[in-house]
Amino acid sequence: MNSLIEVESLSKQFESRRGLLGRFKAQVSAVEEVDFHIERTEIFGLVGESGCGKSTLGKCLVRLYQPTSGHIWFDGEDIAATPSSRLTPLRKKMQLVFQDPNASLNPRRSIASSIADALIIHRLVQTKTERLRKIQTLLEQVEIPASYAYKYPSMLSGGQRQRVAIARSLAVEPIFLVLDEPTSSLDVSVQAKIVCLLQSLQNTLELTYMFITHDLALMRTLSHRTAVMYLGRFYEVGETDQLFSNAYHPYTRTLLASVPVVSNEEESLRPKDESQEGEVPNPASPPTGCAFHPRCSLVHDRCRQALPPLIEVEAGHFVRCYNYKTTNSP
Repeated sequence: MNSLIEVESLSKQFESRRGLLGRFKAQVSAVEEVDFHIERTEIFGLVGESGCGKSTLGKCLVRLYQPTSGHIWFDGEDIAATPSSRLTPLRKKMQLVFQDPNASLNPRRSIASSIADALIIHRLVQTKTERLRKIQTLLEQVEIPASYAYKYPSMLSGGQRQRVAIARSLAVEPIFLVLDEPTSSLDVSVQAKIVCLLQSLQNTLELTYMFITHDLALMRTLSHRTAVMYLGRFYEVGETDQLFSNAYHPYTRTLLASVPVVSNEEESLRPKDESQEGEVPNPASPPTGCAFHPRCSLVHDRCRQALPPLIEVEAGHFVRCYNYKTTNSP
C-alpha cells in the first residue's frame, strides 16, 4: 500500500447558538470519527446526500477547516494540528476545486489575475513574462485558448469558468486535489467534458483525487474506491465495482436504487430501495445508535441502541450495519 493520505479518528464539530438572543451553545458534529486512506494516484469517491458532511471532510483534508480531533497524515506528515503560519508550503501540495465557479472566481478580476495570485504567493515565477507564459500554458492545459487570459468570468460559459478554476488549482503543481462536486452546476453535456478533462489530467500529471459528489452514476465511471457517508460517518467503503454489484448497507442500496436506468437489464440489476420516507436527520440532534435507523425498513432494537462498528465483510469492503447479511441474502 502506497498511501498519500491516512486519516485516523477525524472529527469536526461546529458551535451553534440557540434560544433567545443565541444564549445557548450547542455542538454540531459534521464529521465524526472517520478513518480511511487514499493511495497515490487514486481517485477516491465520496458520496452521500446533501448535509452528510462530505464538503466539510474535504475542507478538513486541505486544512481550510482545522479538525476538532484526529489525525491527517499527508505524505508522511500529520497536518491536522499544523499552525496556520506553517500552512503555506502545504498549499502547494493540495488544492480544492469548488462546486460553483461563479462563487470561487472574482467577477472583477481577469482570468490571468485570478490565476496569477498563486504564482505570486508561492514565488513560482520571477518575471511578468514568465508569469504570463505560465498562465497561458495552464489555460491550454485545461483546453482554454491562451487568448482568454484577459477575459473576465462573466464572458465565459459555466464549463469554461470551471476549467479556469481547475487551471488555477494546478498553478502550484499540487499532487492532491479535492474536487467538491465540480460538475453539479453544469449542463450534462458539459459535465462529460469536464470529467474527461479531469481523467486526462489525473493520468498525465499523476494526481490523486478525492471526488465528492451525490451522483453515483458519475462515481461509477470515475472512482477506484468509494465511501458512502451519512450524518458525518462512513457507512460503507469499498472498491467502486464492489459497491455497485454487491452493496451491503441499506442506505447504499437506497442510493443505488435512485440511479436512473435506461434498459431492462440495468433495471434488473438495480437493488431494491430499502428505506422509508424521510430526510437526513438534524446533525445537532442525531438519532441514537445507527443514524440511518429512522429510515431503515430492516431496523430492530439493537440498531436504535448502539452504533454498529465498521467491519470488513470482504477484502477491502467495509460496512457499518448489524443486518448486512440480510441485505445480501438471495
